[in-house]
Amino acid sequence: MYWRVVVLFVLLLAGCGKQEESYQPAFSPRGVGDVREYVVGIHPLHNPKRLLEMYGPVVDRLNAAIPQARFRLEASRNYEEFDKKLYGRRFDFAMPNPYQTLRSLKHGYHVFAKMGNDEQFRGIILVRKDSGIRQVADLKGRKVAYPAPTALAATMMPQYYLHTHGLDVNRDITNVYVGSQESSIMNVLRGHVAAGATWPVPWKIFQQENPKQAAELEVRWQTETLPNNGWVVRDDVQPILAEKVSKVLVGLRDTPEGKEILKKLGVERFEYATSETYRPVRQYLQVFSAAVRHVEY
Repeated sequence: MYWRVVVLFVLLLAGCGKQEESYQPAFSPRGVGDVREYVVGIHPLHNPKRLLEMYGPVVDRLNAAIPQARFRLEASRNYEEFDKKLYGRRFDFAMPNPYQTLRSLKHGYHVFAKMGNDEQFRGIILVRKDSGIRQVADLKGRKVAYPAPTALAATMMPQYYLHTHGLDVNRDITNVYVGSQESSIMNVLRGHVAAGATWPVPWKIFQQENPKQAAELEVRWQTETLPNNGWVVRDDVQPILAEKVSKVLVGLRDTPEGKEILKKLGVERFEYATSETYRPVRQYLQVFSAAVRHVEY
């Protein structure tokens, strides 16, 4: 009888142990019930790993400031993949380049904010200091690198600059699309191309992080400017949420922590904007499409 009691007691203990071990408390992302997730897409300013490092803190701030929603940053391998996601309406919120911003309007997005520092939104063309390239004509018969055909500041604007300075970019040079801003810079550094196009933000970051390598390169030409990258929201997202997101983005410049985030991004601020802000971009694309190569906008 004693052993039966002992065995029964052990089995009860075992049963209680299993029950405690299998119990897992369920928490929502915010601890207050179900919270909808919103996907945030940033166009390939950098390679995916770098992009997540740079813009992850921005999304963290959104999550901290807007507990009623959960935001998840999603990087894209290249411009083609980002375009497919944006025009396929995968992103709830996105920061496309100005060209992609205009095109997104046809897919149910609208502009609610933008990156500041429009003076930085220009194309720059890098060469090696020892290349001997001094004039645009020196590029004839050579290769020129760009991130992607749909990059505005780092591709279209440099191509238009070369066009207006006497170069037929469709015949006089070989255009090489290398996938990212960093790749464009590195292709010049390694001598794979005679010149490489990018824009000031990634070039400034490259100079800060790789001063010895950057010293081997120089900005040979730069373009005029256009309105900087836009922030867009899909039309089925509640306007009040878009308003909250815009306030967080614009408000980054008002706190020490926010200023540090912006400094890492290479800009001073985000600011409010509308689709009308990008009228100059549409006008520019009309000229580019007629003079250099056709692009949809």
